Amino acid sequence: MKILKGFSKLSAQEKRRLAVSSCPDPEAAARELVSFLHPDQDVRELLEGISENTISTYPLPYNVAPNFIINGHPYMVPMVTEESSVVAAASSAARFWAGRGGFRAEVKDDAKAGQLHFLFTGDPAQLKDEMAGIDTWLRHYTKPVTQNMEKRGGGIRQITLKDRTHILDHYFQLHVDFDTRDAMGANFINSCLEEFSEGLKAFLREKDDFDERDYEPLMAILSNYNDRCVVRVSVSCALEDLEEATPQMNAGEFVRRFLMAVRIAEKDVYRATTHNKGIMNGVDAVILATGNDFRAIEAGAHAWAARSGQYRSLSHAALDDHVFTFSLDMPMALGTIGGLTRLHPLAARSMEILGNPGARELMMIAGAAGLANNFAAVRSLTTTGIQAGHMRMHLSNIIMQLKATPAEAEQIKAHFRAHKVSYQAVSSYLDQLRAG
Repeated sequence: MKILKGFSKLSAQEKRRLAVSSCPDPEAAARELVSFLHPDQDVRELLEGISENTISTYPLPYNVAPNFIINGHPYMVPMVTEESSVVAAASSAARFWAGRGGFRAEVKDDAKAGQLHFLFTGDPAQLKDEMAGIDTWLRHYTKPVTQNMEKRGGGIRQITLKDRTHILDHYFQLHVDFDTRDAMGANFINSCLEEFSEGLKAFLREKDDFDERDYEPLMAILSNYNDRCVVRVSVSCALEDLEEATPQMNAGEFVRRFLMAVRIAEKDVYRATTHNKGIMNGVDAVILATGNDFRAIEAGAHAWAARSGQYRSLSHAALDDHVFTFSLDMPMALGTIGGLTRLHPLAARSMEILGNPGARELMMIAGAAGLANNFAAVRSLTTTGIQAGHMRMHLSNIIMQLKATPAEAEQIKAHFRAHKVSYQAVSSYLDQLRAG
């Protein structure tokens, strides 16, 4: 295999040519990649500048889910996802709960975490005794980095020394909580922590009781496990208000089965994983639409789900005094300024559609989308089953895969309003139509 050197310095056209060289028809492949580039030159250059070695763009459907009422305020929620059932589920659940008080949401805290990882071979007790001085020193040392954030009301909240020598010999952490206001704050946090790395060395150098050679910095990096940046979203209503939840059963039977399904997700890792994936269907779609980092949110959410030592459901359900409650708690470090949230034109448009929310409000919106998808999924699972609605939503995709004509597509849709959808069933029915 030939190693390509200097690839990043090639033009986009040269990169495309090399990338498609193994395709059966390289010229057609290159033309297809070019066809997906944005027609506006300014937007094209912006998108190409966001990432590295860009040779095309990869469009995904930009959708909206209406009827979200969150803390009494109506939202049309943008969602970027390729799965139509996600948007349909969110819209259905939002409409259902809009007539029952909507979603209630609160941000429990919005502190974001980062750590300086280091080795210290000196006296641990001496290091711990000096923490008050280290705290003051580091806050002053990082002032050039933190002063602008502090003007906005943010900055460093708390610095904690953690002895982790039970994990690794001589291993310690400075665990730092940050307030980054409406910014996600990754660059700010990492810049602060890298200054901490040098600042701690400078502190030890100044102290006669320490030898700076006892200190070895390892890593300075934010954490995506933000267990103090948590949103809580819930819906609730009287038991009798759930009579219309599903035509298959009465409210009491529906809630009984719903509660058992959630209880299983709280105890069984196989079910919990898929249960939480359903939550992230809604959350990730909002995160993508607003230009935030869905990988970071996913990582933090799954770590939170396993914080007890067993992976569990992120959502919980209860019936108390004939009142049904369904709730979701999860960490969610988001930003509404900086990054792609304003740079990417559609991310910026999403913010406008949502009324230009701050970071805390966006946390609540994304959390509500997650709970809405979770409610819709559990409702389907415990009543009609997931495949009936799921495959019906995929009928259009199947029709496109089979290259049905518009007239054939209309006949297929009409037929499958009363029949079970599967790829084989649709393919067979299309063959029948074409055979006359």
